[in-house]
Amino acid sequence: MTPPEGPPPGPAPTLAFVESPVQLLNVLEWAYATRRPGGAPPGRRPLSHGVPRQRDHRAGTATPAPLVIVVLAPHDPMTRGQLRRMAELARDEGHEVRWEEARGGPGAPVRTVGGLAGALYRARRVVIGDPFSRYVQLLLTITRARELVVVDDGTATMEFVSQLARGERLVRWHRRGTRGARDIVFAPVSASARRRLAPNDRRSVEVFTSMPVEAPPGVTVTANDFAWTRSAFGPPRLTRGTDVVGTSLVETGVVDPERYLEAVAGLAAAHGATRYFAHRRESTEKLRRIATGIGLEVVRPDLPLELIARRGPIGRTVLSFPSTVVHTLPLALAGTGVTVAVCDIDPLWLTERPSPRAEGFLTEVTDTAPDVRRLPARPLTAP
Repeated sequence: MTPPEGPPPGPAPTLAFVESPVQLLNVLEWAYATRRPGGAPPGRRPLSHGVPRQRDHRAGTATPAPLVIVVLAPHDPMTRGQLRRMAELARDEGHEVRWEEARGGPGAPVRTVGGLAGALYRARRVVIGDPFSRYVQLLLTITRARELVVVDDGTATMEFVSQLARGERLVRWHRRGTRGARDIVFAPVSASARRRLAPNDRRSVEVFTSMPVEAPPGVTVTANDFAWTRSAFGPPRLTRGTDVVGTSLVETGVVDPERYLEAVAGLAAAHGATRYFAHRRESTEKLRRIATGIGLEVVRPDLPLELIARRGPIGRTVLSFPSTVVHTLPLALAGTGVTVAVCDIDPLWLTERPSPRAEGFLTEVTDTAPDVRRLPARPLTAP
């Protein structure tokens, strides 16, 4: 695609591209963290739909250039619902949000990319939430931004930083290395995007993360401590019960569904859990079995769990399997007295579908979580 002849007049915007609610949350955290001292943020308005909010009255300004958040909307209804709620919060913070039906039919990608080409060309800074996304990789080949920022998309950030440091092609941790026809066709675009994500004398790269990562040469790593979340929500009311946090390990083909259900039942029985906070990708059938077979109250949050937990009510103990929340919840709930505990994944629970590195990666997710209580994998009955 040929870019415009020259950038339009006016301040160069900061463009952020997100495809999930967690990515949008971390864009808001990044924007909050990059405010400069002196003055109040513009456009601050009460949050809509009755979401409780505590204001942070510390001095600060918005990011140096306008922040335009582009939502590349997915198909999944639960993800879309959470993204719309997060978009409301972003607008309440004074940011512009563009909702793009980027997957709305065969011609949608061409329309979306064409409509964003001008803004991409003149943007000085681009913020992305998923460097593994083909859509984002395509957009990166267009931009001439001198600053690239990668915000957390959960534990995938750990794998991204490792692959960037080793100069490897970008592959999600649970996928096998074999490439299909679409991967081969898209390979030149992916390779170009990977080069764009490597810093040089014309382009800086920052990773804004709550994950434990070691910065590759030339890359700046900035800690995400969920300061915006803690200033905007809570502190939460604590219940006397125990809550379980669901994962999409079954839906991504990593863990056997029957083994997972047995593990959830074992955790609930051992710790007296009463509620199950569903991951937005969990299947309706699996959640039905958790509710009717195990007897847990299934909660389908309308916002990322970090915000739901901070808003409360939340159990004094939160149980999880290896996932992003074992790193993020202790930060979001700092000072509240909530204990986050993680249950190891027994290798016998894994399917044959994930990549060979899946087991080691899940162990690393747990081993590197500094503020959680470790629970051993519960013995299950033979399949």
